[in-house]
Amino acid sequence: MTTRIAVIDHGAGNLVSIARGLERAGAIAVVCETPEEIEGADGIVLPGVGATASVMAGIRVAGFESPLRQTTRPVLGICVGMQVLFETSEEDGAACLGLIEGTVRKLENPPRLPHIGWNDLDLVRDDPLFAGLSDRPVVYFVHSYAPEPLDPAVIVARSSYESPFPAVVRKGHVVGTQFHPERSGETGLGMLANFVRECSIAMANR
Repeated sequence: MTTRIAVIDHGAGNLVSIARGLERAGAIAVVCETPEEIEGADGIVLPGVGATASVMAGIRVAGFESPLRQTTRPVLGICVGMQVLFETSEEDGAACLGLIEGTVRKLENPPRLPHIGWNDLDLVRDDPLFAGLSDRPVVYFVHSYAPEPLDPAVIVARSSYESPFPAVVRKGHVVGTQFHPERSGETGLGMLANFVRECSIAMANR
């Protein structure tokens, strides 16, 4: 059975690129505008661009806040979609989903903002998202803020822009990338394929 991935449409995100990447990985990608549309999904992708407050407003208005907090399916948050997995952001004081304890903070000592471009990842621990990939992946970032988890054990990978910051986090079924895998070439497509595989395994074990 083909894995079905819900891509949340809350009004801010690279939906087309993400959906295409998931489809290249063999999934059925469904862009969802209502909570009812995610009910049959095997996994969820939460994209986001812009500011945490506006992304959270879009999530709430569309009715996704409660389903995202309650789901046990694999969830992948991308860029600001990763940031709203945390409790709050100092960018605008927005209350976020609280799936991972911690605060989103402005990058320290940046030469300029936003941070735009390709950077290496330093893997802190093994994770299914990086199965079969390089030990030092290079990925594409566009951001001015990054999370500061309360528990450092959730950090999977770090990157650096003058100062280091968490670039990939995981807590249970929830994983987030501060970069854009859908814009990170074959490496990013490999990560999306690994997420699809994770969703397929979770579906088989339900």
